[in-house]
Amino acid sequence: MPAATTQPAVDHRFSIAPMMDCTDRHFRYLARLLSRHTLLYTEMVTTGALLHGDVARHLAFDAAEHPLALQVGGSDPAELAHAARLAEQWGYDEINLNIGCPSDRVQSGRFGACLMADPELVADGVAAMRAACRLPVTVKTRIGIDKDEDGERLLDFVGTVAAAGCDTFIVHARNAWLKGLSPKQNREVPPLRYDVVYRLKRERPDLTIAINGGIKTIDAARAHLAEVDGVMVGREAYSQPYFLARVDQDIFAAGEESSDRDAVLEAYLPYASRQRAAGVPLSRLVRPLFGLYQGCAGARRWRRHLSEHAPRRDADERVIVAAAREMRAAA
Repeated sequence: MPAATTQPAVDHRFSIAPMMDCTDRHFRYLARLLSRHTLLYTEMVTTGALLHGDVARHLAFDAAEHPLALQVGGSDPAELAHAARLAEQWGYDEINLNIGCPSDRVQSGRFGACLMADPELVADGVAAMRAACRLPVTVKTRIGIDKDEDGERLLDFVGTVAAAGCDTFIVHARNAWLKGLSPKQNREVPPLRYDVVYRLKRERPDLTIAINGGIKTIDAARAHLAEVDGVMVGREAYSQPYFLARVDQDIFAAGEESSDRDAVLEAYLPYASRQRAAGVPLSRLVRPLFGLYQGCAGARRWRRHLSEHAPRRDADERVIVAAAREMRAAA
């Protein structure tokens, strides 16, 4: 076990879940325009990708994205230690270990939710990461695997991993069914059991416990914060990013006024221009924008214009401006 280190504080009161093909750097930049205090997470990056792939492609981010955590998937302690060193070198605020993903591909690589059955191995990985960097090392997990019903596996798992130096756990309040369900079904079919996460916090008040799963409103987030230390929101933040506009005031009591959608879009345009000049296609840059006007008059016209025009080879940020103009005309 590593010697205790002084780790910089990361506020987990409200965060956005790591989501494959969603929480890329362009979505994170948009999210930061909507909330200054929300903790952002990368998509999961495997330790293999960091050992053998293009490290810059996986780890580069805009300084505006802070506070930002890197989520990694893996089980080999030496490889996890390497990932932790890279996270610190690249300037992340936290490194998070994925013990929640249930996909077959992840299981075949022996990481993700299946590692709940091997808490000692996870503890070894956490200890190696802690020894390799000064960043906070956190774990995102499920409440159990397959048909666990009583929550005892979660308590035992957290106890073992906490002893290795992890003091923050983000818990998706569903079991992971390792056979018979797709990752999408695993986000919907296993029942939500918030009481299991609440019990974990009651029994381990010394730990920081954040809850994840099925949280779709700021009011629901505030209700959970009466029981646990933090809330992590997933698909709702991606499909309706303006959801984040209330977070700083209502969760962090920060006092800043929320930006309206048009102001957020105006602030995103220079970023899109810089990224396009660096070779990023406009079609990737507009993906986070599709839901920005969700619920507004003309939103369908907005999405359709982006869908039709952004993939063109010569498309630039004028497509975004034109889409906004069409939306207002339709409204």
